[in-house]
Amino acid sequence: MRYRLAWLPLLLLLAASAHAGDAYEPVYIALIIDDLGERLDLDRRVSDLPVAVTCAVLPFTPHGREMAERCHRQGKEVMLHMPMEADNGANPGPGALTVDMHRDQVEAALAAALADLPHVRGVNNHMGSRFTRDQQRMSWTMQALARHGGLYFIDSRTSHQTVAAYQAALHGIPQASRHIFLDHDIEPHLIERQFRSLLLHAFRHGHAIGIGHPYPETLALLERVLPRLAQINVHVVPVSELLARTRPEERSPQLWEASLSPSPTAAKSSKP
Repeated sequence: MRYRLAWLPLLLLLAASAHAGDAYEPVYIALIIDDLGERLDLDRRVSDLPVAVTCAVLPFTPHGREMAERCHRQGKEVMLHMPMEADNGANPGPGALTVDMHRDQVEAALAAALADLPHVRGVNNHMGSRFTRDQQRMSWTMQALARHGGLYFIDSRTSHQTVAAYQAALHGIPQASRHIFLDHDIEPHLIERQFRSLLLHAFRHGHAIGIGHPYPETLALLERVLPRLAQINVHVVPVSELLARTRPEERSPQLWEASLSPSPTAAKSSKP
């Protein structure tokens, strides 16, 4: 098999062989692009990507509904990128879930956000480093999500203390956790390094979940490398397909640790 990706280091090729014993064995990546709905020019580049990235759209944004429709037409899975309260006081945007909400308010906010966007197959958190640590409110959120039926949840892991995946599993919702943020730092060489880390995780475990954003720097890399991944038998698939291919403990190895004694240290590669 020939590898023509000059940007891919020898380490990844060795990792692929070590994982597979045969470099042709396929691996699978779910690549979620967050924060769609604000910038139509950049968002359209996401929907035009040549592989099945998953489009996470913010509710109540100027172009959210349009982008959900466009992504769906382009054969890409649509997620609700649900705003949730952050530790640092940053504004998560309209319709956010906050820790001062009562149960009926949480349920109403989630229902309104889901109603705002068409074609939603799942949900992940936008920000949420404070809200996703709250056992009670995450339980309410997942119970409300379960009543909508057929939706999955992806924990963006904006805090090491998150209980989101744990509560999703507890309430029977298909779930997984993000492995790599591509663009916490938007320096092009750092985005490329994170993308390599995503591939390395996939080669080691057979699958990986990455999250990126519609930044020009991120899109430039994705437009360049995504069409070439098939050369090394890496397949970008919708989140729902990755969930169907993997077991819960493979997707979220920290699942049951979330309710025990998580480290208070925030993840380096995370947003609030």
